[in-house]
Amino acid sequence: MKNKVLVIVAHADDETLGCGGTLLKHRDNGDEVVIIFMTDGIGARNPEKNGSEEKLRMQAQKNVCAQLNVKKFYNFSFPDNRMDSVTLIDVVQEIEKVLHIQQPSIIYTHHGGDLNIDHRIVHQAVMTACRPQPNSSVHTILSFEVNSSTEWASENMGGHFIPNYYVDISSFIKEKEQLLNLYADEMRVYPHSRSIEAVMNLNKLRGNSVGLQAAEAFMLLRQIIVI
Repeated sequence: MKNKVLVIVAHADDETLGCGGTLLKHRDNGDEVVIIFMTDGIGARNPEKNGSEEKLRMQAQKNVCAQLNVKKFYNFSFPDNRMDSVTLIDVVQEIEKVLHIQQPSIIYTHHGGDLNIDHRIVHQAVMTACRPQPNSSVHTILSFEVNSSTEWASENMGGHFIPNYYVDISSFIKEKEQLLNLYADEMRVYPHSRSIEAVMNLNKLRGNSVGLQAAEAFMLLRQIIVI
């Protein structure tokens, strides 16, 4: 049976950093993947460059979606790195609208303890929008890690990321690197945690920890299994 997958991220590139290899597997499995990008990802940057940066980021986002065979994605306009300035219910209601339309079975989103405030708000909004309701289509919710946000947080921000769910991306690690290269303007120079090399190292480490060449790690937040 094919899955309907919904990825809900604060910024374009979070989807690739956190679960790009997994989304490539969904693509090859014939699953339908939809993505919500909650912010433009540039609002907190140099105002003089925002117009040109937005165009570059949007083009990179479109290129990544094309490679993932994502035919539908949503761009919301919540303030970048200022999502805590928005009433939570406003964020929740936008997500609920997409849930009603798309009826996903699997959801990927941010870890609730990330350093980045937008990540934490998105996580809370997703869990609120996906609160258990009769006849809900959602049966699995997974949170992922994002380099230079998840591992930089402190314990009092919402708990450490402790993975309990791994996806083997050994056959997709090179293609994930290609996706990251499409977001080259967002990446940093090694040994920065947000460099392509660091992301590849993390995926190898996660894989090695469970006997694989490469893996993406998640925290399984909810899974409903009917036997």
